[in-house]
Amino acid sequence: MKFSVYQISRQGGRERNEDRMGYAYTRESGLLVLADGMGGHPEGAMAAQLALQTFSAYFQKAAAPTVREVPEFLSSALMAAHHQIIRYAAEKGMLDTPRTTLVAAVMERNQMHWVHCGDSRLYVVRNGEMLTRTRDHSYIEQQAHLGRTTDHINRNILFTCLGSPAKPVYDLSGPIQLMQGDRVLLCSDGLWGTVKDHEIAYELSRDSLDVAVPNLVDKALERGGQRCDNVTVLAVEWETPEEFVSTHVSTEAIDEGVFASTIQSGVLDPGMEDLDDEAIERSIAEINEAIRRTAERKS
Repeated sequence: MKFSVYQISRQGGRERNEDRMGYAYTRESGLLVLADGMGGHPEGAMAAQLALQTFSAYFQKAAAPTVREVPEFLSSALMAAHHQIIRYAAEKGMLDTPRTTLVAAVMERNQMHWVHCGDSRLYVVRNGEMLTRTRDHSYIEQQAHLGRTTDHINRNILFTCLGSPAKPVYDLSGPIQLMQGDRVLLCSDGLWGTVKDHEIAYELSRDSLDVAVPNLVDKALERGGQRCDNVTVLAVEWETPEEFVSTHVSTEAIDEGVFASTIQSGVLDPGMEDLDDEAIERSIAEINEAIRRTAERKS
């Protein structure tokens, strides 16, 4: 499995950046996750971080080295993330719960499945054209899909998210067959709120990821002005030749059983089969050391 990856998060005109993102991979499977902690509720950043940690922990357990049933994994991890946020709020005696959107994808066997809840998006671009994107769980997107006028609707009003008292609504999509050069972009609404879909597809296709993605983020921040939302993007190009990028990941050098993640570990439910903070920190340290030793042997 070979891919290039680029991630960036820039704070807009908000007091804090509550977006979180990261990726993880084994020899034969890759996970991408992005969450946008929701303002108007307490500790949005914690909700987003808990969602990422839960997905990473579930992926570490499930990818051996591939995920047996990807759709079931995505839905189970999403619901576990939701319950982890609810549990966190209950343990702290919070009157209101932290909340977050989420979009996540699994790439393996040259295919990709994804899940999303809220209005963080996933785009797939092929040969300069947008192949597909997620549809937001918002009232404005719902009405637009029905062909109704949306001028009077606030685009920020969602009807579902992780962490709310109601059971989250989510959509599972895929699989799509990945082709060399396909580009996958996960983003918070800070990007698509000011940059149109066709612009995202065009900009994402015209340069390497380490040029195209910062350009998109700069465009969103410039258009958003002083009140711009935070802009967070995680992008992948599938099977990019190594000589063309500096952010190339090839899992061919990874031994069986090795798991790597850019998602910061933290406190999870102790009932998740001993996947507590210390265990995950210890595991990640061992993983990084295993990757280093593997690279040295093969060089």
